[in-house]
Amino acid sequence: MSSKNDHVYSAIVIGAGFGGLGQGAQFVQEGVENFLIFERGNDVGGVWRENTYPGAACDTQALVYCYSYFLNLKVSRMFAGQQELQGYLRSMVEEFGLGKHIRFGQNITATEWDQERLLWTVHTADGSEFLTRSLVAAWGQLNEPNIPAFPGIESFGGEAFHSSTWRHDLDLTGKRVASIGSAATAVQYVPEVAKFASNLTVFQRSANYILPRDQYVFSDEETAAFLADPEIYRQKRREIHEFREAGFERTRRHTAASEEGIQQARQHLETQVADPELRAKLTPDYDFGCKRILRSDDFYPALTRENVDLVTEKITEFTPRGIRTADGVEHEFDVIIFATGFKSHAFQGSMRVVGRDGISLDERWGNAPEAYLGITVDNFPNLFLVYGPNTNLNHNSVVSMLEAQHRYISQAVEYIAGDETRILEVDRSVLNSFNAHVQQELEDSAFSSECSSWYKNEDGRVINNWSGTVNEYRAHTQDLQLDDYVQLAETGQIR
Repeated sequence: MSSKNDHVYSAIVIGAGFGGLGQGAQFVQEGVENFLIFERGNDVGGVWRENTYPGAACDTQALVYCYSYFLNLKVSRMFAGQQELQGYLRSMVEEFGLGKHIRFGQNITATEWDQERLLWTVHTADGSEFLTRSLVAAWGQLNEPNIPAFPGIESFGGEAFHSSTWRHDLDLTGKRVASIGSAATAVQYVPEVAKFASNLTVFQRSANYILPRDQYVFSDEETAAFLADPEIYRQKRREIHEFREAGFERTRRHTAASEEGIQQARQHLETQVADPELRAKLTPDYDFGCKRILRSDDFYPALTRENVDLVTEKITEFTPRGIRTADGVEHEFDVIIFATGFKSHAFQGSMRVVGRDGISLDERWGNAPEAYLGITVDNFPNLFLVYGPNTNLNHNSVVSMLEAQHRYISQAVEYIAGDETRILEVDRSVLNSFNAHVQQELEDSAFSSECSSWYKNEDGRVINNWSGTVNEYRAHTQDLQLDDYVQLAETGQIR
């Protein structure tokens, strides 16, 4: 049923994960109340709602994987699990009164800029329309599951699912299970599945650098101390932040720091895997940091179990009974799990975003998404991205990046709300200059070196990762600079 809401909001936020809820909390703290948060699901959490596979947890320390103004003082362990992180976000909704702003079950199909009224129109799947001065896209980088089009995939006669849509109704006890993928997600669920499956075969395209996780569980006394004196928590948080900031040097090629990272990863592998043949398969042949650096204490031990096999031959096709590899072997399975990642370059997913002059975001970007500060794009006035292009990290907490973006975006939204004729569209030359600088810095980064990773597009251009430290990004985004934006002339046209 079609309906149109003529009320004009100061901002509409798309997504109720870490990015969207953090933006809402920042708005509330700044006194902005005329906003909505649209969420296509039925609960908050984003990736922490969707990814419920066994062992799902964050590989960034929980003390820095939270907002500075809303500390996770009830943290149970250093690397928090999925349920705890979703619980943190639910607490944020309560703390900042975000419930009245959230609209669940709202699948946005399209958004378009109205140059006449200087507004965004937001269309939902049920035919509703909403008007807003500013549009904040917090749809994230990892929200669309990716399953490669393997030949014969539809012929497999068993059960198959992506790790982000885990089949909790499917008992894996005694089953022959395949895991296609061995990276960030697989290293968490493989040890759990190995406990129940009669046989688990892990298909690995390339080895990963894995560091010890060294999980630490906080005692009741420590948690009580955090709650009684949050400064204790803040001090530990500062120490972790600075330690991880220093770790940025490991992402630069051919540095002493990157060599140190390689040695730590190799020592971890050698300590946990005695078999030289298996160890060789698990040894990366690319620069440290070219792919996501993983943390696990139990993945390697799981691969040494008698009921677990590691296969590095290329998958050539699926068959009704399983998977055939390049060596001609047909591996038979009851269940296949795809740990094949996400469509990380399709930032807006299937949503159509149309800016000034009818140009869509897809058309503007092609295969190389880019944004000034990872936040704004020319031809898209009053559109602000959270966790946009080139704002992902491989060395520190991405929540720190989100918080910097939220503060910047709040400044922009408040400025726009101050006068109905105001718009902010980044100057194309400013974006080009910024992006050229980022790409130049990335040339010395391991992110740009020879390996396949979700950080890069098919041309080898790094489009997901930031080129510096969190502290450097904070400096870039501290203050909204109006000179970075083209101005609206009296005729209503951009000049």
